[in-house]
Amino acid sequence: MNLKIKILLFGILNIGLFSCSSTKRIDTIKPEPTDNAPIVYSNKTSLISMPMEVSMKEIEYHLNKNLKGLIYNDSILNDDKTEMKIWKTSDIKLVEKNGEIVSVIPLKIWAKIKYGTEFMGLNDTREINLNGTITLNSKANFANWKLNTTSKIEDFEWSESPSILVSGRNVPITYIINPTLSIFKGKVAKMIDEAINKSCDFKEQVLQVLETLSTPFMANEAYETWFKLVPTEIYSTNAVLSNSKITMNLGMKCQMQTLIGQKPKNGFDKTKIVSKAVSKIPSDFNASVAAVSTYESASRIMTKNFLGQEFGSGKRKITVQKVDLWYKDGKMIIALDMLGSVNGTIYLAGIPKYNSETKEIYFDELDYVLNTKGILTRTANWLLQGMILNKIKESCKYSIKPNLDDGKKNMLPYLTNYSPMKGVFVNGKLNDFVFEKMELTEKGIVAFITSSGTMKITIDGME
Repeated sequence: MNLKIKILLFGILNIGLFSCSSTKRIDTIKPEPTDNAPIVYSNKTSLISMPMEVSMKEIEYHLNKNLKGLIYNDSILNDDKTEMKIWKTSDIKLVEKNGEIVSVIPLKIWAKIKYGTEFMGLNDTREINLNGTITLNSKANFANWKLNTTSKIEDFEWSESPSILVSGRNVPITYIINPTLSIFKGKVAKMIDEAINKSCDFKEQVLQVLETLSTPFMANEAYETWFKLVPTEIYSTNAVLSNSKITMNLGMKCQMQTLIGQKPKNGFDKTKIVSKAVSKIPSDFNASVAAVSTYESASRIMTKNFLGQEFGSGKRKITVQKVDLWYKDGKMIIALDMLGSVNGTIYLAGIPKYNSETKEIYFDELDYVLNTKGILTRTANWLLQGMILNKIKESCKYSIKPNLDDGKKNMLPYLTNYSPMKGVFVNGKLNDFVFEKMELTEKGIVAFITSSGTMKITIDGME
């Protein structure tokens, strides 16, 4: 027999024996990943509107907390020919009237006044004692996260007659002090304005709220999903004073991310937050969440989908033990480690798509890669049958509806009387999440999900 014919028959016999064997080993060439770069995707920006309310009682509490006992001390006589000490003798009461703050302040005032001329030492000083209640009207303005007031004294009500110290004796001077109260009005009003401004700086509280909201939290333990919010800018409108509360609208520009795998770091840095004053902010918010699924984590989910399933025809069956995913040339490679009638790894390639009706991610144009198809043709071409490939396709998809539902469910506690710190409460409403688009990167799949809603921050009872 011709040597070439012998070699050919020997080869055919080997292939036939291998094909009839109950278990065959295939060795396909692995399609290497395109790159090993970190995940880079186009972040989408969300704008969240956060109306904030501060009650007059809250301002009153902080004002009395900051002003105790001796609240003003001017011990220099020569600069304006006046020394002055002011004590608060009881709690300050605040009310709102026609959009202004009315302050009723019990005070005790001691003043030393220098009068006369410096020529040949012809001057003298007198000490004045005032004890009573002062009423101020304050126009409120909100700027740079602070409540600023411009106050003027409207009324004095003396609990005892004003007096002047003459030769060691207090001599009542009510008849002359009331017309000359301009000496004190400016100083007292300025002192109250400074105290209100110091008591009502809300920027630190707002930043603390943002830092708390920026702390990544686990949204779904089964899918190892974390939610992260990254603020970039905050906005504020002018304050409105009515119905015994100060209302202002705050806005936050941020990026929202959902990451799968290990807990991400909190990248909040309050020094990098840009603060801007604006005239108007929309009443609701629009949020776009970037849901990042690394191929490693998606592989674990896909492996669970194949668990316990058999694929094949007749007695020829395989089970998938493990799934690996990676990116190559604009497509996703799906590696299936098999046991059964065929042992080894086969490779599929496809493009991830989203079905808005079933809320599932599936793979379009899913097919065996060229090398895998060639090997299967020679060793296990029954795996090439369309019926088997379609069954495999069914397990190469997964629903993100539980993720969308869980995302909303896990966000609701942060919108239901949530208190990130004492005296600060967050309430709101969140509409359903809606899938927007998907991006395929070298390191993972990024699904963009949008939602809308409302949010409100109330400050009441802070310490």
